[in-house]
Amino acid sequence: MNREIHKIDATDRALGRISTEIATLLRGKHKVTYMPHEDGGDIVEVSNYLKIKYTGNKLEQKKYYKHSGYPGGLKEETLKKKLERDPKFVLRNAVLHMLPDNKLRKEQIKRLKFIESK
Repeated sequence: MNREIHKIDATDRALGRISTEIATLLRGKHKVTYMPHEDGGDIVEVSNYLKIKYTGNKLEQKKYYKHSGYPGGLKEETLKKKLERDPKFVLRNAVLHMLPDNKLRKEQIKRLKFIESK
């Protein structure tokens, strides 16, 4: 299997728009030989992921939740704080939830690479 390398510049592009493009490339849906049960996707390298555009009031209103498993253990974090702490998480999480929830998902998300911009 020959995997191409796609370089994507995320500067001034909306999070959802760029996530769908990345998910399509990781799955291989852009290829003529696409089959849903085979992992025929390509490698995607994203640069300038810190310059992604967030529309509306998402920075203050969008929340990410996690639960410790104990009663009262629900923690929430806004998009703004999440970006300060781990900027790669936001794009990776958006792409991850656009991939199918099956055995291929783990291998596909491994091919998403982040290039540090200068």
